[in-house]
Amino acid sequence: MSIGNSPEDERPFEDVSEEARPSIGRALRQARIAAGLTVDDVSTATRVRIVIVHAIEADDFAPCGGDVYARGHIRTLAKAVNLDPAPLLAQYDADHGGRPAPTPAAPMFEAERIRPERRGPNWTAAMVAAIVAVVGFVAFTAFKGESDGGAGQQVAEGGAPEQSTSPSPSAATKKPADPKPDPTESAIAAAPRDKVTVQVAAVDGRSWISAKDHNGRLLFDGLLEQGDSKTFQDSSKINLVLGDAGAIELHVNGKKIEDDFQPGAVERLTYTKGDPQVG
Repeated sequence: MSIGNSPEDERPFEDVSEEARPSIGRALRQARIAAGLTVDDVSTATRVRIVIVHAIEADDFAPCGGDVYARGHIRTLAKAVNLDPAPLLAQYDADHGGRPAPTPAAPMFEAERIRPERRGPNWTAAMVAAIVAVVGFVAFTAFKGESDGGAGQQVAEGGAPEQSTSPSPSAATKKPADPKPDPTESAIAAAPRDKVTVQVAAVDGRSWISAKDHNGRLLFDGLLEQGDSKTFQDSSKINLVLGDAGAIELHVNGKKIEDDFQPGAVERLTYTKGDPQVG
């Protein structure tokens, strides 16, 4: 009987390089536990839904809705648990074919669409029609006054008719009525203090947005094309979800929100009468 190492001790050396670098989900979970945070704590702090936090910690990125949103969630969760997001993003890119190009926000939320909101009235056409009507009425009044007043005076006095004092059509057209202000700008400029007024404008691209009032009633759910804007008002609170927050510019109660929203990041925001500040 020989004394020495057992066969188990003589097994070939195993490569533990994969264990030295944990997966993205495992790294986020370990950092969360080390920070003494629960999944609920992280969800509340980041506004990322609990089911998505659980999925990412299990290295399941399908619920994120695409690479752009997955990268945004990874960045947000890493900051919440005091991790540098750069190595995790690089690891994600290496595992998923490189850094993705920005994708439209609409497909992620297509299933949640309720109905497209009816577009507002064409204020420009209404303003032009009003000006034309005013000019036509003034011209007709001036012409009628010259015809009736001048002829009657000529018969009664036997002299030349005096020039009518009614304004001529040319004079009336020199000073058209002031154009009506854009309803969106008026809503912000005249934001009442006893309500919360939020304007959402897509300035750097298009973005899906959802807005609800303090009772949870849906005010809007759809895609804003670049250059479009929406204004929402409620007695106490507006809840927003921005599909691509980096493309959005916000004004709350007449003041611009200066938060540094990242392209492709999904933001869930709440604003009240006391803002601008995240509720």
